[in-house]
Amino acid sequence: MHGVTTNTRAHLIDVLRADFHSFGTVAAGLTDEQWQAQSLCPAWSVQGVVIHVTAIEAALLGWRPGAEHPFAAMPAIAGELADLAPAQLEQRYRNVTEARLAELSTMTDDEFDSPSVTPVGPGTYGRFMAIRAFDVWVHERDIRVPLGIPGDDSGAAAELALDEVHGSLGFIVGKKIGLTDGKGIAIELTGPVHRQLLAKVDGRAARVEELPSPDVTLTTDSLTFMLLACGRIDPELAIADGRITWTGDETIGAHAARSLAFTM
Repeated sequence: MHGVTTNTRAHLIDVLRADFHSFGTVAAGLTDEQWQAQSLCPAWSVQGVVIHVTAIEAALLGWRPGAEHPFAAMPAIAGELADLAPAQLEQRYRNVTEARLAELSTMTDDEFDSPSVTPVGPGTYGRFMAIRAFDVWVHERDIRVPLGIPGDDSGAAAELALDEVHGSLGFIVGKKIGLTDGKGIAIELTGPVHRQLLAKVDGRAARVEELPSPDVTLTTDSLTFMLLACGRIDPELAIADGRITWTGDETIGAHAARSLAFTM
């Protein structure tokens, strides 16, 4: 698969349902000690991550595009959630996400296509929901990876999360890696999501569908790629243990492997 998926309302709701269920299952299985452990987000414990995800969905509950920005309510909601015991927080998460899915199921295609604020600027409500699916997917890994909790990193939710990074490949290659004009890069993802990501600089960096002779090819698994792109792990560790390798131009490859982070 080379390109970014086109998301329908039904697909987005299905992915959010899968994300909410998977995240909730992880939260429900945490021990008291694990709740207090450090997540992959430096500012948050595991409990802090659950508070964050729950607060966003609670702020979105009942919100419609055109109303006041939904995140204005988040600080007060997060403060309330911070006072809950882990079992209470986990139950609140389930209540909020069940209500969100019920609400989403009543919305129409036109509502999903309507103009909306999003965390990355003006877009549509559907675009906002794709970003939510990405966010929840990544935050589950913020909990699972440091705690060594196994899980499924393949499937539609993983594909959609990867789409968010794939869609920003031109920015990553042009601004973060700084590939020079005329140069091209291929990123080969070996699984559990298999995908080839191609970009070339032709005046400006952009995704391309074909790249016969890339100047460098990075090879890694899709989870490591996502963690690197989201600034979750130290690239030096991934390079040292062989999770990411490269062929072709040694200088470009070494720099690119260390420069994939575009968000945190």
